Amino acid sequence: MLSDLALKGELLRLTDRYTDELFDLDPAIAVPVVFGVSRLVADPERFADDALEPMAARGMGAVYMTTTDGALLRAPLTPSQRAELLARFYMPHHAALEAATEAALDATGSCLVLDAHSFPSDPLPCDMNQDRPRPEVCIGTDPFHTPAQLASDAAAGFAAHGLDVAVNRPYTGAMVPARWYQRDHRVSALMVEINRRLYMDEATGDKTAGFARTMALVRSVLTDLIEEHAQRHPGPW
Repeated sequence: MLSDLALKGELLRLTDRYTDELFDLDPAIAVPVVFGVSRLVADPERFADDALEPMAARGMGAVYMTTTDGALLRAPLTPSQRAELLARFYMPHHAALEAATEAALDATGSCLVLDAHSFPSDPLPCDMNQDRPRPEVCIGTDPFHTPAQLASDAAAGFAAHGLDVAVNRPYTGAMVPARWYQRDHRVSALMVEINRRLYMDEATGDKTAGFARTMALVRSVLTDLIEEHAQRHPGPW
């Protein structure tokens, strides 16, 4: 329902640009599960059931109906049209995430899910947290799946590089595959959000001179975090 110009602006605001590069870790220690389409098509971070998803009340559940400023994004969908979108994009992503988690549990007896994102330096109109200024790194936790030590180690790791870090601000929570959600403590989860001003021009979407440094420190901190997690959960390899 948007003009090409409006759609371009919405994509710029909502796309986690370059996170596949920022969080590209050694495949010997981390398995990437990357969502390959825009969240304007479907958002795998939302609950599929709108009754469980707080952002659905703002028209931004698993299938967005509105833009970040409340404009109409798409024409009303029938239940079957919505189900088709979820079946084509949302469900395969979650199936891949479950498969990777199961493989880690089978191999080591534990799994650490790192939920990787970026976020704009200024709040979007749809954001529940409108506080300013925003931190440079946001660590998101889940009450069941995030050990306190894991969250503190992550915050300390980024702070050691001179970055301003906040826990559960401006965003909260961490992705956990549904099969183990609030059921199995062997699955730990942590969300890591990087402020886009560290590595890109938010007006154009282009990388800045800070990209290489940001990528290096993200990889360094998360590699240390994974190794520390493995030491605490040595499990049968």
